[in-house]
Amino acid sequence: MKVTEDITVGVISDTHGLLRSEALDKLGGVDAIVHAGDVGDPEILTRLGQVAPVTAVRGNIDTAAWSRNLPETELMEIGGVSLYVLHNVQDLDLNPSAAGFAAVIFGHSHKPLIEMRKDVLFFNPGSAGPRRFSLPISLGKLLVRNGEVKAELIELKG
Repeated sequence: MKVTEDITVGVISDTHGLLRSEALDKLGGVDAIVHAGDVGDPEILTRLGQVAPVTAVRGNIDTAAWSRNLPETELMEIGGVSLYVLHNVQDLDLNPSAAGFAAVIFGHSHKPLIEMRKDVLFFNPGSAGPRRFSLPISLGKLLVRNGEVKAELIELKG
């Protein structure tokens, strides 16, 4: 892909076996999808793959045989930027700024987050699966433009 193109990456996490039709609708038209773990059912990745190419990592509930093929971390190069994907940000064992990553994408907490730490975007799209406590049901999008990454959270009605 050309660096000068606008690239939209759909980001979803913590589906826990539930892929809402509203989530699929909101992901329509993205160039790529990242699933940041706790998939819960391989069919979710199949259905997401019908929307756009999927990069997924394994979460703590992904223990069935099918999920052993999912890596614990993933490095992505998209639109001239590097993204680091893992499920639990507490397991981050590198300095993302020193490693040259523009963003760290994660899930696990079910709490949506967009935060700049030094020069790195930390992005948790929240949980798109079953409602947990009073936390929102959400997913996100990243816009990659001219070597920069901007994040957006999208709350689902649930």
